[in-house]
Amino acid sequence: MFISFEGTEGVGKTTLIRSIYDDFMAQGKDVVLTREPGGTPMAEQIRALLLAVNHEETMAHDTELLLMYAARAQHLAQVILPALAAGKIVLCDRFTDASFAYQCAGRGLRETKLQLLNDHFVARMPDITFWLEAPIELGMNRARARGALDRFEQEKVTFFEKVRVGYETLWQRYPERIKRLDATRTPEQVFEQALSYLKSGLN
Repeated sequence: MFISFEGTEGVGKTTLIRSIYDDFMAQGKDVVLTREPGGTPMAEQIRALLLAVNHEETMAHDTELLLMYAARAQHLAQVILPALAAGKIVLCDRFTDASFAYQCAGRGLRETKLQLLNDHFVARMPDITFWLEAPIELGMNRARARGALDRFEQEKVTFFEKVRVGYETLWQRYPERIKRLDATRTPEQVFEQALSYLKSGLN
């Protein structure tokens, strides 16, 4: 099973992923916990480049998109696909939906660019995607409380409003895969929401 977790900044993805990971491990299941961009040593180097705030030049939106997919291609080849082939459960913090939400909806890139990359470089989509949805200001306040903000977290609220609309578009387009979770609730309640979908056979 391949499960991805999506949402804007500070919605509680990390907390939910850890709770589901611990629950699966308690059941004796073989679970791989990973993230995007990143997940392998090479992909983590690309992540550092993407999140850094001290570049001497402005990163072009196309560059951002291509770096995301360079990291994703390495991640798929080295971690996700081998784990799934071995019958393991993969829990991934962000995947291709994030590219649509951030680079297409947020940055304004054409969806055809994303689709081209998906067609050529993404051999497997998640079985289920949990979209943690909360008001942008709530999430940003949580992100600020964590400390220094990365390059994405420093974007304006208007950017994240576009990202949220992007996620809502995907949720409406793929309701059989993407499940909306109310991230304004307590971590325990969000965890129970996610479990209800998992226990019902992803229906």
